Amino acid sequence: MQLTWKYHSFNEITTSELYAIIRLRNEVFVVEQNAVYQDADNKDLPAYHLSGWDDNYLVAYCRILPPGLSFEEASIGRVLTASKYRGTGMGRHLVQLAIAHTLDQYQCKNITIGAQVYLENFYRSFGFLQISEPYMEDGILHIEMQLNT
Repeated sequence: MQLTWKYHSFNEITTSELYAIIRLRNEVFVVEQNAVYQDADNKDLPAYHLSGWDDNYLVAYCRILPPGLSFEEASIGRVLTASKYRGTGMGRHLVQLAIAHTLDQYQCKNITIGAQVYLENFYRSFGFLQISEPYMEDGILHIEMQLNT
């Protein structure tokens, strides 16, 4: 499967793309994970947005945050893959691209993430290591992890 990957600042996202991003984030994080939380957290505007598209269908997405916004280091967040594309390797490809874009965008050596605990091994496979004790966020157990390049 060949996706079209887009990497944009917030102001470069079209209204149709933004709607698809918001819709998929709500589908995954609110409906599937049954988490009631404020998705519009004022971090989207300074973020860069990485999205994978199968024609006009959003398949994979994450946002890349500058240092000092969520963590002292640059960060990757809201990582997701549409349910019918899970198990295809799209999530792995998304994270690989996100790491490369983050390192390039911010000329940084470290990336910190807040990962759902059940995804610890997934992120470990990219070199992220746990740097915090588990904590609850929006009713889901998380840990902070860091990639040191």
